[in-house]
Amino acid sequence: MTSKIWGGRFSAGPSSVMEEINVSIAFDQRLAKQDVRGSRAHCAMLVAQGIISKDDGEAIQGGLTRIEKDIAGGTMHFRRALEDVHMNIESRLSDLIGLPAGRLHTARSRNDQVATDFRMWVRAAIDTLDEELEKLQSVLMDKAESEAATIMPGFTHLQAAQPVTFGHHLMAYVEMFGRDRSRFKDARARLNECPLGAGAIAGTSFPIDRHLTAEKLDFDRPMANSMDAVSDRDFAIDFLAAAAVLATHMSRLAEEMVLWASAQFGFIAFTDAFSTGSSMMPQKRNPDAAELVRGKAGRVFGALTTLLTVMKGLPLTYSKDMQEDKEAVFGAFDTLELCLAATTGMIVDMKPRRDRMKASASAGFTTATDLADWVTRVLGVPFRESHHITGRIVALAEQKGCGLAQLPLADMQSVEPRITQDVFNVLTVEASAASRTSFGGTAPANVIAAVASGRERFLKKGRKS
Repeated sequence: MTSKIWGGRFSAGPSSVMEEINVSIAFDQRLAKQDVRGSRAHCAMLVAQGIISKDDGEAIQGGLTRIEKDIAGGTMHFRRALEDVHMNIESRLSDLIGLPAGRLHTARSRNDQVATDFRMWVRAAIDTLDEELEKLQSVLMDKAESEAATIMPGFTHLQAAQPVTFGHHLMAYVEMFGRDRSRFKDARARLNECPLGAGAIAGTSFPIDRHLTAEKLDFDRPMANSMDAVSDRDFAIDFLAAAAVLATHMSRLAEEMVLWASAQFGFIAFTDAFSTGSSMMPQKRNPDAAELVRGKAGRVFGALTTLLTVMKGLPLTYSKDMQEDKEAVFGAFDTLELCLAATTGMIVDMKPRRDRMKASASAGFTTATDLADWVTRVLGVPFRESHHITGRIVALAEQKGCGLAQLPLADMQSVEPRITQDVFNVLTVEASAASRTSFGGTAPANVIAAVASGRERFLKKGRKS
């Protein structure tokens, strides 16, 4: 049997293998709502331009209303034999209203139709992710505020570097996720041009009004070139590129939570809600949710690589290769949505172990920079020389097996005689963190100010959730 869509050119049907590789309804049915909405706008434009009659337009709109209800209610039956979401909806419309259904496809192609549907879907996906990112930022800021004065070690090279506050550490991720939101916002702005009316490749001879359809579908404008309109997937690549960076940020945070929850760090604890056990080792409490967020980043990276590979060798305009765009985007979105929910849940669930954090921050000579700063500030020694003086004092403390705050003053004076008892005022981890009051620094007062600023910058209502 030949296809109802393009059967006039063919005398026989495709092989079963051809049907299997060609069919897309299993995944592109996710575009059903967007397809109906696009069809509504196209139909209204056709009527407004006198291309189809008002009666036919009303029949089409009525049929689309029934299809919308079927889709919303989960009763829409999608058939593999009809290949894709567009033909499934068109076939159902034909069953409902008969001959007028065939007029809906006037002045459009599946090429511009799918490009329009897909842009609307990605646009909605961005809006959903933005809402989820805002929630994540909100809970991070809530936690940062409550832990503004909690001392922990800051690391470089995963070695203890300087004391920081846990609140300051969490606020770093608020900034990262803020940049993620801005990347998605930029991608959304670029994608918000309407392909509908571009036809298969060259536009149409019918007197359509592309500005009208763009307006009805909440696009800023129609796309300016019909060939670009049907062949562009930059918007999907933009989405996946932003998604890959977001997945990277969530993976980094997840990695920290895995480390923090370990017995060796012991900085945080999760409840049973975000932990699992071992089938053999009864003592285990595994941070599996964090590990899975970390691992699932690979899926998102793979989706971006997939679509870049699909598009890199395609001449203008549409090629069937582009059918491979949707599963990558759908999969990345599903992964991000789940990982955002899990990450938000873990931030709320995790309980900081403040004593363990402070003890760890006190190890490893983390206030050495404070000592060097004191020598420069009080004794007027150039910092490079202060650095050498401090290094020698650290070596002494290491030999004696004590911290800088426990090293006798006489030992410090054996390296630099002008050092006084006042130096011990800067050698506690609390004093170190509190002194970092420069803009963007870790001082508790800075954290409180950063949280207030973050709520104004990132949250719709600008206040605590």
